[in-house]
Amino acid sequence: MPYEPGAKVKLTRDTQVTGDGTAGRAGLPGPLFLAQGLEGVVTGVAAGAGGAAEAALAAFDQQIGGARFDGFTTHLLDNLRQQVIGNGASAAGAGSRTRYRVRFVNGFVLDGLEEDWLAGA
Repeated sequence: MPYEPGAKVKLTRDTQVTGDGTAGRAGLPGPLFLAQGLEGVVTGVAAGAGGAAEAALAAFDQQIGGARFDGFTTHLLDNLRQQVIGNGASAAGAGSRTRYRVRFVNGFVLDGLEEDWLAGA
């Protein structure tokens, strides 16, 4: 379900906050996780580059999404994801994936949240 700016949402999984203020494994890993169920408001929407490998990348994220890794392992996983994204985006039939910026009730603003990481609140 797509969300418009101003929509109230909550996290469907624990989400790691990275050093550049993005979600998941898209940046330098930080020690902070936002808890599943935390509520917030969508403040921005952006379509990101997708690709032929998008389904495999989503499955990969689903498998490791709930795990917590040390900084080195997280960095290795981020590099792997970036390689898959880069190769997938250059393949024929590249699509897009919508990502959201959300301001949570605890004051944190997190960018790069995918639609399946959110539910209506």
